[in-house]
Amino acid sequence: MPKRGRPGGGKKARGGRGPAPAPVAPPADRAPERPARGPAGQAPPTEGLLGPAASARPPRTAVPLAPPPPPTEGLLAPAGGSEDTLTPEDWRAAGYTPAHGVDLSELQAGAPGSAPWPDRMRTLLRTPMTERPAFERTPRDLHPSAARHVPRVLDLTLRIGELLLASGEAAEDVEAAMLGIAHAYRLDHCEPQVTFTLISISYHPSLIDPPVSAARTVRRRTSDYTRLASVHRLVADITAEKIPVNDAYRRLAVIRRNRHPYPAWLLALATGLLAGAATFLVGGRIDGKAWLVFAGAFLAAVVGDRIASLIARRGLPEFYQFVVAATPAALIGIVLSFNDLHLRGSVVITGGLFALLPGRALVAAVQDGLTGFYITAAARLLEVLYLIAGIVIGVMSVLYLGVNYNAKLRPDESIGGAVDPPIQLLAAMVLALAFAVLLQTERRTLAMAVLMSGIGWSTYGVLTNAGVSPIAATGAAAGLVGLFGQLTARYRRASALPYVTAAIGPLLPGSALYLGMLSFAQGHASAGLVSVTRAAALAMALAIGVNLGGEVARLFLKTPGATDPLAPHLLVPRRAAKRTRGF
Repeated sequence: MPKRGRPGGGKKARGGRGPAPAPVAPPADRAPERPARGPAGQAPPTEGLLGPAASARPPRTAVPLAPPPPPTEGLLAPAGGSEDTLTPEDWRAAGYTPAHGVDLSELQAGAPGSAPWPDRMRTLLRTPMTERPAFERTPRDLHPSAARHVPRVLDLTLRIGELLLASGEAAEDVEAAMLGIAHAYRLDHCEPQVTFTLISISYHPSLIDPPVSAARTVRRRTSDYTRLASVHRLVADITAEKIPVNDAYRRLAVIRRNRHPYPAWLLALATGLLAGAATFLVGGRIDGKAWLVFAGAFLAAVVGDRIASLIARRGLPEFYQFVVAATPAALIGIVLSFNDLHLRGSVVITGGLFALLPGRALVAAVQDGLTGFYITAAARLLEVLYLIAGIVIGVMSVLYLGVNYNAKLRPDESIGGAVDPPIQLLAAMVLALAFAVLLQTERRTLAMAVLMSGIGWSTYGVLTNAGVSPIAATGAAAGLVGLFGQLTARYRRASALPYVTAAIGPLLPGSALYLGMLSFAQGHASAGLVSVTRAAALAMALAIGVNLGGEVARLFLKTPGATDPLAPHLLVPRRAAKRTRGF
């Protein structure tokens, strides 16, 4: 039987190919497998796969029922491209500055003004976005590649804001710094937002470009005023348009790598010195027993600080750290009370409380509440309450044992009075010095912080001796400290926290808080409630006085505006919302 093979499958001639097979014509009822496309590049309709060949359709004609819609210009997307078609009046009516910027007669780029950046940026922060100025855009700024720098600027802004918030700065100052950095790097329409643990910023380029948002969480808070001062100077240079973005990143990295100015052993000694100075502050006299009480408070504070550091390395929250740190002072105070020598065990406990009271967080909380940041203020106050609750639990657990074993605690020993005013003044200044060291304050700032504390304590002593209520005297002294602190910070172009926080240390309500806890431990609930309420009133007067002093300083100082020839764009007055009518 002959072999079957492919058509044309015979032997090939040597040196060439066999004859090509003849093309087979497709059947009449089937379309070719690869039809050729027409002149318009469209394939003819498929025949035989889905059904019979489709009949030719007539061309589609548009029925003129309605005119075609006009193209949208400038609202959602410009017609025919990305070129802006809105007039400057349209942009301002919509609440934006034109994408190409404003005229140089309204804004002088590169001339931010001579006032400190907190004042300038507060003015800009309190101005609605519709009234904020924008820099005139150069062709380089309008280039599409300029958008790639937006994430870097926002990231730099968030990193600096995180350091400021973690150092204890008020929420308004953090937002002012973030807005100033973004404005200096030509990101005009930015809205920063600061809460207790989250900071975010949103950049709205225009009505036709999508917004860009970024956020950062504050995980850890540190008390390092040296780092705070460095960040403050960095923000001042950025808002003065002296350094580019890359140099700002380098300086920020150097600030983060810098070590604390004081070693750990010196911080432990400062903790003991603070508690020991507080014993002279509330005892008010020097005698043979005073130095024993000083040594007891010094030892209790150092031991409590070391134990708290040990458990902090194990990852325990701050609440338990305060519980443990408050226990040694209470133990030593109870031990000194088990005799008839009247060794002032109550004074030892009060001195230990001065080393633990969170005065910095309290002032920041009240300041945020007074400036309208209620969420952040509520979170800070809740933190203060938790820390004070830890102190109360640590001290009360020991006081209950001491009271049950008839410890001879005398509340009148820890009531401050003008027993020896020069000794108390010296003790207040030493306490402020130790407090400033614990806050990692710069060495050149220590002398001024100590001087501020002397002014505040002298004011408090004069007013109380004149018969003024201790709450009113505390508020007046804190107001004076806030006023001088703000003036000093403005003169040195630095933050006011290093000058104010340590100076109010002697005014903290340690005695009132201890009296309340002792009354509760002895079963006198009504007296304890009165003392705790008095301590809360003293704390509020202290924080409100500090804030009021700073606001008074800004009220009578030069405000950037029409008087500043280098900043004609800050012509908006510094206003506050009026809500006293119909509210």
